[in-house]
Amino acid sequence: MKTLLMSIIFFTSAVVYAQERTKIQLESGEKVWSGAIKEGHFMLTSANYKFDFYANNMANQLQPLLLSNRGLYVWSEEPFAFEIHGDELIISDQYNSVVTGRQGRTLQDVRKYVSEKYFPPSGEMPDELLFSKPQYNTWIELTYNQNQEDVLKYAQAILDQGFPPGVLMIDDTWQEDYGLWRFHPGRFPDPKAMMDQLHQMGFKVMLWVCPFVSADQTLIYNRLTPQKAFLMDRTAESTTWETSKKPAMIQWWNGISALLDFSNPVAVDWFNEQLDHLVNAYGVDGFKLDAGDMNFYPDYALSKQKISPNEHCRLYAEIGLRFPLNEYRACWKMAGQPLAQRLHDKNHSWEDMRKLIPHMITEGLMGYTFSCPDLIGGGEYKSFLKLDSYDEDLVVRSAQCHALMPMMQFSVAPWRILEETHLEAVKAAVATRMKFTPQIMGLARSSAKTGEPIITNLEYYFPNQGYETILDQFMLGEDILVAPVVTKGTSRTVVLPKGSWVSDTGEKYKGGKSYQLVVPIDRLPYFERSK
Repeated sequence: MKTLLMSIIFFTSAVVYAQERTKIQLESGEKVWSGAIKEGHFMLTSANYKFDFYANNMANQLQPLLLSNRGLYVWSEEPFAFEIHGDELIISDQYNSVVTGRQGRTLQDVRKYVSEKYFPPSGEMPDELLFSKPQYNTWIELTYNQNQEDVLKYAQAILDQGFPPGVLMIDDTWQEDYGLWRFHPGRFPDPKAMMDQLHQMGFKVMLWVCPFVSADQTLIYNRLTPQKAFLMDRTAESTTWETSKKPAMIQWWNGISALLDFSNPVAVDWFNEQLDHLVNAYGVDGFKLDAGDMNFYPDYALSKQKISPNEHCRLYAEIGLRFPLNEYRACWKMAGQPLAQRLHDKNHSWEDMRKLIPHMITEGLMGYTFSCPDLIGGGEYKSFLKLDSYDEDLVVRSAQCHALMPMMQFSVAPWRILEETHLEAVKAAVATRMKFTPQIMGLARSSAKTGEPIITNLEYYFPNQGYETILDQFMLGEDILVAPVVTKGTSRTVVLPKGSWVSDTGEKYKGGKSYQLVVPIDRLPYFERSK
């Protein structure tokens, strides 16, 4: 009886507060999108699904939000868990903080409502160069051997190969150590000269940083420990932050380190000092702020403020607001803010390639509109280490998929791994992006003011026509439909909504039906709506 009563309340009241386990009856054909970005490819195609937002960012962004194509929304300022079983949505809320209701009857209706109410746009956007030109990251080429000579060679090769200069990101190991944010003198003998040269070549430069400090960095450790700038260790003798005497040691992908506690202003001030020094001394333009994952905040680690791992992740993200050139891979509740968000590292595989579109659509629906679909060809470096050869078609199709998304980022050097035909196809994808850069920039600037997605699914602009589960097409704004090839081969089916459409080849199509396309390796299919 309680479940039935709660269901009635949910649909006759604009907002209610969920208590314990609450069940919502979904309508026939109702589909739900969640703020678990990494699950964007899975949720709509599964009859049974569950997720817990607490300390569970899955190496990517989270947003405490559910949306449906029938106007349903679920929002909370705190983490909550939910399950979908067929036509039933079950919410578990330990904080009694979940609000829900319906607004309008479409995905666009409800998305606009929650954006304005819960994560209104700031009016600002990240540095426009992140959108207007391709980005280049040194990770796949240099991995743990970032050095001045090879960084400059990589930058020069970008220009020599005819690619436009843009943002260049120098990744992990440019520094002396974690927390010792100075250029390694052995690998970077003259970092100021390097920075000047990169600027002269037309690049803006970002550096990789993280919130960890190596435990054997004595001067930093001794300076920050008495001020408890780190997460502190919970022991049998010291069960509170006030009584703890030593930092917690946190295991992460690069070892075991102390972790800055950004709920303590001492840590915030110290970290900002390090970043400001790099800007002022060397002319660094911005930062890739990595490793903000919620699972790095375990129960045995004590912080100045008693907050959730999710909130720790959010506090780290606030650091990036000081720098127009920024990038995050893990975030919590930062939608609508001028932060560049990147998808988690993808493998060099067609399976992961097919996740790019649904993950990017989910990003936009959840308010993270300034987003990047990982690295072209894949960002998981271990998959490249295992390869004797590369799937050249995959690299090209990945570049094409990126080309009309908010951002595109290279890391593996296409001129190193591709033969001429495939390399020219990648360059053609970049040229397509440059052709549509005015539209992309206009949508990005508009998103900063309105919060509207830059790219989204067909359901958003063509509601209730059965398009909600199409995961291999997307809309760039409301008039450009993009249908990249995301499987091995040279053909694909494209679904065109009602109306008149003109393809990338100049052919005219009548909408409201599907078409089988021949797609040679150098073609990125897109369709512009005629009005």
